[in-house]
This record gives sequence, structure tokens and C-alpha cells, in this order.
Amino acid sequence: MGNKKIGIIFLTILLVIIGIWSIQVTIGIVPLTDRPTREFVDKLSNTTISDLFRNITELGSSTFLIPFVIVIAIVLLLLYKHWFPALLFVSSIVLTHVLNVAIKMATTRERPSISVEAHAEGYSFPSGHSMIPMVCYGLVAYFIGKKLPSSTAKIAFQSACGLLVLLIGISRYVINVHYLTDVIAGFTLGFILLMGSVYIHKKFEHSPTRDVEKSNP
Repeated sequence: MGNKKIGIIFLTILLVIIGIWSIQVTIGIVPLTDRPTREFVDKLSNTTISDLFRNITELGSSTFLIPFVIVIAIVLLLLYKHWFPALLFVSSIVLTHVLNVAIKMATTRERPSISVEAHAEGYSFPSGHSMIPMVCYGLVAYFIGKKLPSSTAKIAFQSACGLLVLLIGISRYVINVHYLTDVIAGFTLGFILLMGSVYIHKKFEHSPTRDVEKSNP
């Protein structure tokens, strides 16, 4: 069995689990995954680790991401000399935000704690700080990675982006504004949307229209 098929099976299983979690949180049942993990978060409260992750979480907040997305969109216009990558980048992030809000409104799960300072208000499932940075920084890794001069630089850059996404998502759990299942669900849904955006770009790159544009710069 190829890696692609294994990946599809793994994502399918995760989606089924997330579906079960969404039903549970909607009717007020705490998923089994969240029950043994709350004590760990309580122990991290008011520690150096929680302070560190409180700073990291800002990299997934709207106050940082909105200007960041605008700057990256401009960079993509300059790098690719075409409107499509920038449009796809911005629209993918907006779509992810809309979908995240829609699911939150459907499940209406209360957060473990509210923090205005950490941009943690409203409902909890799934984590927007897991879902949106997955698409945002994932597309940054994809688009800019394609323009890097060597495979080593590409791997290093994309690995750094991946680590950043992981840390931002985990930060929401560590600072106790999301349950662990919120974060896992956000990562999974964000990854699926990211792969969809990459697929759309690859289709565009190999479309007959794009071939004509390349031959007539």
C-alpha cells in the first residue's frame, strides 16, 4: 500500500473521530481524549512554559495574521508575477476562517477558560488557532518553498513553518483556552483545506490557459 493511500486512510479515520467528537461536544459530553489531559494543563498554569506559549499564540491571532496575510499576498504577486497564487492564498484563509466559525456555531462548545488577552472568546470547537495557521503558514511554506534555490533550503523553510503551526496550535491547549480535541480537530480540518488549496494551484499550473500564458509572457 502506497504512502498516499495510507495518508488518505489516516485522514479518513481522523475525520470519523472528529465527527464523533463534534456530536459529543454538541450534546455536552466531554470526549474521552479530554478527560485525562486537563490535569496536565493545570500543572502548567503560571509557569515559564505557559508564559512562553502565551507569546507564541499571538502568531496565530487576527491582530498578527491580517497584516501578515496582506504582506505575503504582495510578496506572492511579486514572486509569481501572477494574481492567482495571491488570490488563492487570501481566499483559502478567509474560507478557513468562515468554516471554523460555522462549525463553532454548530457545536457551541464552551471553552475551558475565556481570555480576551489571548484572543480566546466565543466557542471552542475546533480551534481557530490550529485550523487557520495550518492553512496560512502551510501555503507560505508551499508557495515560497517553490521559489527557494535549493532542496535543502526548501526543506528547512517548510520544516520551520510546520513547527510554527504545531507550536501555535499546542499553545492554545497549554494556556488553557482550548481542549486538546479542539486543537486536533483544527489541525486535521486545516490540513485538508491546505491540501485542497495546493491541489487547486497545481491544477492551475498545468491548465491549458496557464500554458498559453507561459508561452506568451
